[in-house]
Amino acid sequence: MKHYNLIIKNGIVVTTEGMYKCDIAVKDEKIVEMGLNIEGEADKTVDASGMLVLPGAMDVHTHLQMPFGGTVSADSYLSGTRAAACGGVTTLFDYPVQRAGGTIMDLINSKKEILEKDACIDWASHCCITNLNDGAILKEMEKAVEEGITSFKCFLVYKKENMMVDDGTLARLLLRARELGALVNIHAENPDLIDMYTEQFLKEGKTGAWYHYLSRPEFVEAEADRRAVHWAKHLNGPLYVVHMADKEGLEACIQAKREGAEVYIETCPQYLEFTCDVYKREDGRNFVCSPPMKGQESQDALWQAIKADLIDTVATDHCPFQSYEKDWGKDDFTKIPNGCAGVENLYPYMLDAANKGKITFSQAVALCSTNPAKIFGCSQKGELRVGKDADIVIYDKNKDFTVSVKNMHSDYDHTIWEGKKFHGYPVQTYLRGNLVYDNGEFTGKPGMGKFVKRVPKK
Repeated sequence: MKHYNLIIKNGIVVTTEGMYKCDIAVKDEKIVEMGLNIEGEADKTVDASGMLVLPGAMDVHTHLQMPFGGTVSADSYLSGTRAAACGGVTTLFDYPVQRAGGTIMDLINSKKEILEKDACIDWASHCCITNLNDGAILKEMEKAVEEGITSFKCFLVYKKENMMVDDGTLARLLLRARELGALVNIHAENPDLIDMYTEQFLKEGKTGAWYHYLSRPEFVEAEADRRAVHWAKHLNGPLYVVHMADKEGLEACIQAKREGAEVYIETCPQYLEFTCDVYKREDGRNFVCSPPMKGQESQDALWQAIKADLIDTVATDHCPFQSYEKDWGKDDFTKIPNGCAGVENLYPYMLDAANKGKITFSQAVALCSTNPAKIFGCSQKGELRVGKDADIVIYDKNKDFTVSVKNMHSDYDHTIWEGKKFHGYPVQTYLRGNLVYDNGEFTGKPGMGKFVKRVPKK
């Protein structure tokens, strides 16, 4: 008789194509058999009757232990990956930032040492490029791709922080990425307009969180979106636009896709849930992130694009700070550390939208798992299929859950999702067949996570 480590029986498996009743058998951390009424001995058998069985989510946009705004983001690699597991995320991407004089691999390897010790789920790294080091970075990109680092991020903003790249640097990176089968991720906002408005508002004594939004309104993001897409189209370079928040920029990206350009669009739950009106609230500073939440018209456009399968991924830009750090900017919005929590809320949020009929469960799986795996070359991730890693989430469509900082598994002291009610919630998460989350409790341990070596595009 066959022997398995785990059999999940009687669940409804969700794929990008549809949903069907199916058992899943796991051995040596891989899915080895799928079908009805799998027979055999198992170390553990789970009855998932009435439950949905989903591939683990991939949050491909997080900032853990990230120095920013005079402090460091509140979630460490340990607490951030622990929280991810408890929200059904089984693979997480971090964004370490290269600086002038620094190399890609030195940076990645320095993070790798920490992650190998602390990561509770599997992990990968994009690398933010801020300086080409007289061309040395362009050469080193080949080595990075060989090592499984196949995506590189550029900022078109944060000029004063010496993180911004100019158009020439962006062009060189797009061309090099095309040669190597890699991908350029872009944070698109216009720094000159932001600086102009910020200077004006501070001079006028307009210092509340609302002016964070007014200093970076829709068209400030849209101009940079359009510019990045323009270079990607004309240079035939692959572009992934992170945290899309505005209607005009979204439309430019969709048009480029329709014209055959290799352009991918990511948005985040905060832009789907909140509008810029949050910045008028007394606690508006807690919602400060960049780009900020936009107006209702932009939010409506994002949802319309998601329903039409024109947005490729939903990720979080998880970068929380403590409330006392947010309070540094209560009288000056420029002093508020930018970022919000989200890694534990990503999958529950999108699955809740599916449970309400706003999108399908297949679309939620595509946005949060299958599409990210394909775009970023994670060949063993993103779907429930024989031979893939056994990253599995069991979801109870009838479980009601209200988010509170008290029932999250991060190290922050507040969340913008406080009080959010979900109908349906993950009840178990398996990382390569190992139970890491069980009905509200983290059951994994630090160091369980493995580095995901990614495959470049051919």
